[in-house]
Amino acid sequence: MRILMIIDGLPGGGAEKVVLTLSESIHEMGHHVTIYSLDETCAYALPEGVEYRVITQHSSAPWRKLTELSRRAKKLDAVLNDDESQNGNYDLIISNLHKTDRIVARSKVINVERLWYCIHGVLSSTYLGHRKRLNYWLKKKKMASIYQNRNITAVSQAVLDDIVEVMGVHPKKSAVINNPFDLQSLRQRADEPCDLAGTEYLINVARIHPQKRQDRLLEAFAQSGLSARAKLVLLGTGTDERVAAIKQLATDLEIAERVMFLGFQSNPFPYIKHAHLMIMSSDSEGFGNVIVESLILGTPVISTRCPGGPEEILVKAGMPEMLTEIDAGALADKMAAVYDHLPAINQDVLTHYDVMAISSQYVELTAR
Repeated sequence: MRILMIIDGLPGGGAEKVVLTLSESIHEMGHHVTIYSLDETCAYALPEGVEYRVITQHSSAPWRKLTELSRRAKKLDAVLNDDESQNGNYDLIISNLHKTDRIVARSKVINVERLWYCIHGVLSSTYLGHRKRLNYWLKKKKMASIYQNRNITAVSQAVLDDIVEVMGVHPKKSAVINNPFDLQSLRQRADEPCDLAGTEYLINVARIHPQKRQDRLLEAFAQSGLSARAKLVLLGTGTDERVAAIKQLATDLEIAERVMFLGFQSNPFPYIKHAHLMIMSSDSEGFGNVIVESLILGTPVISTRCPGGPEEILVKAGMPEMLTEIDAGALADKMAAVYDHLPAINQDVLTHYDVMAISSQYVELTAR
C-alpha cells in the first residue's frame, strides 16, 4: 500500500512529530510511505526507509501573498502527478495542519475519496478565539468550507466535536484516532543522562506561545509557594519577543532565579522522567502528546481542563483529580495540594496509545 503524508514543514511541534512517528511505524508494517513537506524547515531526524520530498514555490511578485495558496497547490499537483504517474496512485493521502489543508483543498489532482484531513487542534479556539462578530463569522465560514463533506480524522473526540458542533462542518466520513507513542523507544530515550536528575523541579514542555499560557504557569508557580522547594523548568522555544516577555514576567514575579529556560531539546524525555510533576497550563490542546509521554515515564501531570485532549487522557488514565479550571489560582492550589500526595499511574491503560495500534487505525481508513 502507498501512503502519502503532507505537512507544511517539520519544525519542533507535536503534530510534526506525530507525522514522523506514524510514517516510520506504517513503513515498518510493510507499506510505502512518502512525506511531502511544503517547507524546507525540518527540526527532526527523518525516519529511515520513508521517502521525503520538500515541495516549495517561492515568488518575489508584490502580489505573492494573494496567490500563495493557489501557487503552492499548483506546484504540489505537478509533483504529485509526476510521482503517481511513475510509481502508481497513493491508496491513502493524509493532510496535516490547517495551513497544509488550505493548500491541499485547492488541489486539482488529489482524489478526495482517498484524502483524509487530520485535525490536530481545536480549530475554533486556535483560529477564532480572538475574532468578533462579522470577522468571526467570515473566518469560520471560510475555514469550514475546506472540510465540508470531506473525510476527517481528529486526534481526540473533543477536536472532532469542535469541528462539527462549533465550526459547523458536516464530514463525509469521520474518525477519532489518538496520537501514537512508541512506548519502548520513549522509555529507552528517557534513560539517557539528565543533568537535573536528583533535583526537585516541576516541568512544562511546550512551545512558548500564547495558547500554551506560560504566563499562567509562572503566576501559578509564584502563588503556589512551591518555588521555595522546587524549580520550574520550561522546555520549548518561541519567538525572541515571546521568550523575552516570559522571562520578564518571571523577574516581575520575583521567581526568576527559580525558573530555568532550557529551550528546545531534541530529547526532552530524561527531563520529563526526572521531574516531580508535569504542569500544563494551556488554553487549548488538540491532544496533549506530552501528557501521555509524561505518564508513560511515570511523571504525574496536572493540566487545565481546557478544550481538547487533556481531560480525555487524564480521565482515561483514572486521574480526573489532576485537572483544574483554566485559572492561575486554581492551578496554584492544585500544585500545592498534590505535590506531596502524587497519584499512582495506571501504566496498563497507556498501551491504548501504542504506535502499532494507532498506525493500524490509520491504515484501516482505506477500507472505510
